[in-house]
Amino acid sequence: MWDWIVNIIFQVLQLIQGFATDWGLSIIILVLIIRLILTPLLLKSTKASARMQVLQPKLQEIQERYADDPQRQQEMMQKFYSENKFNPLAGCLPLLVQMPILFALFTLLRNLPDYFPDSTSHFSFYNILPDLTMTPSLAFTHGVEVALPYVVVLLLFAVLTLIPTLYQSRNQTGTQAQSMRVMAIVMTIMMLWMGWNLPAGVLLYYDVSSLWQVVQQLLVTQRVMEKAKQDEEARFADEPIEVDVVRRERAPRPRKKK
Repeated sequence: MWDWIVNIIFQVLQLIQGFATDWGLSIIILVLIIRLILTPLLLKSTKASARMQVLQPKLQEIQERYADDPQRQQEMMQKFYSENKFNPLAGCLPLLVQMPILFALFTLLRNLPDYFPDSTSHFSFYNILPDLTMTPSLAFTHGVEVALPYVVVLLLFAVLTLIPTLYQSRNQTGTQAQSMRVMAIVMTIMMLWMGWNLPAGVLLYYDVSSLWQVVQQLLVTQRVMEKAKQDEEARFADEPIEVDVVRRERAPRPRKKK
């Protein structure tokens, strides 16, 4: 299923490696290329998230009003999304695009020596990570000293997952903020468990990609989000408020007996 994506990633990495002369550096350059390509999509996703924060009170109002009628509730929410030209899945697009790349890179690095059966190539990152196809769990079998750089990239893998979620929780309050923090901790533990058996090259890719995201979030994303929220709030302020009015029929007055 992933063969064609794996082949594309391999061709791109091999092309980059031709002038980078180091497989780890080639992975970093691949991250930069993909991140630059995804930047417009990420900015669109950020604007969608900002709009969602502004629209959230209205959505909660619809959910509460039609709590006893799920079908009607769904219809009204779809109508609300349509009227406001909002796609709830827009914020997930960058992640959905990157997931196939991560899976393909995992498959490629696991089988990378098979692509060079007659070669003595070392798939390293300037000897900082001597073997990008090796997992932290396998590195431990060669001793703590060999495993140390692999543990470092594994810890970065977990921490760089935690930071963006904690940063986003600053924009939330109450129960929602607490839920996001708990989710961030759970995700970090999951990442440690998953990363224990991931090739070091995949961890390197994710670390650099997440570091780019953190820097971009601090320097660009927050400004874009604030601007999008202001624009959406201004749009709501300019639009007339629609109120559903239901007139009750008056009961007929009793006639006096003559």
